[in-house]
Amino acid sequence: MVRFWRMIAVFPIVLMAACGGEGAEAEAKASPPDPRLRLAADALEAALPDRAAAVYAAVSAAPGRFFELLDEATAEADAAGGLLALVDKSRPLEPGYEPDDLVSLNDYPLSVTRKDLRLRKAVMAAVSEMDAAAKADGVRLVFASTYRSYEYQDGLFKRYAAAYGEAEASRFSARPGTSQHQLGTAIDFDPIDEAFASTDAGRWMEANAGRFGFSLSFPRGMEAVTGYIWESWHFRYVTRAGAALEREFFGGVQQYMLEFLDAYSR
Repeated sequence: MVRFWRMIAVFPIVLMAACGGEGAEAEAKASPPDPRLRLAADALEAALPDRAAAVYAAVSAAPGRFFELLDEATAEADAAGGLLALVDKSRPLEPGYEPDDLVSLNDYPLSVTRKDLRLRKAVMAAVSEMDAAAKADGVRLVFASTYRSYEYQDGLFKRYAAAYGEAEASRFSARPGTSQHQLGTAIDFDPIDEAFASTDAGRWMEANAGRFGFSLSFPRGMEAVTGYIWESWHFRYVTRAGAALEREFFGGVQQYMLEFLDAYSR
């Protein structure tokens, strides 16, 4: 922590000096940094100790942009409730948790593989806009899995564990309470396998999801970070500002951003 704080204390001065020489250095010394930078540094060190310095460097280079996106994302998330909640293998939801604004996808002009799919109403405007944009580009998005209750996930994981063993099952299936699907803001698109990435829908989502506030939850090669293998078909709504924040400051890794936000909000 001492080394990290020594770095963040001088980083704005070094950056300004590199851009404008002695005058810029004097200006940096005369203008104290945004006090929220210290809070962000604390949260980064607590949540992402191995990446704190790198992320803080990006934040320090564009603090106005960072806090603009952060404020916008958290304001939308707080107004709707739980949109940016961190849910993973270490931070489960309560068994009885169920969003109180779930709506049926049957009430919207969406393509679905089954008739019992639901999502939170808070995300449906973004879902509808994204689906319409895909259709305008000649792409059909097919919704295959959305909200799942604790009980549903319990049964699903038990079936996978019986077939593959618990250790292997836990690489691609969440134990009950630890699934993003229980939040009602995550979507699995059809087909639910690696083939999705090479479909028109998969390529379109990879290129466009962030425009509508969605991001890939489990990227390729990030199992050690997310706890799960690559799932090209699984996207979660993180708000438009949140998707931009993730892309610009957290290397496009949803898990990094959510862990930071969890620490920053404490």
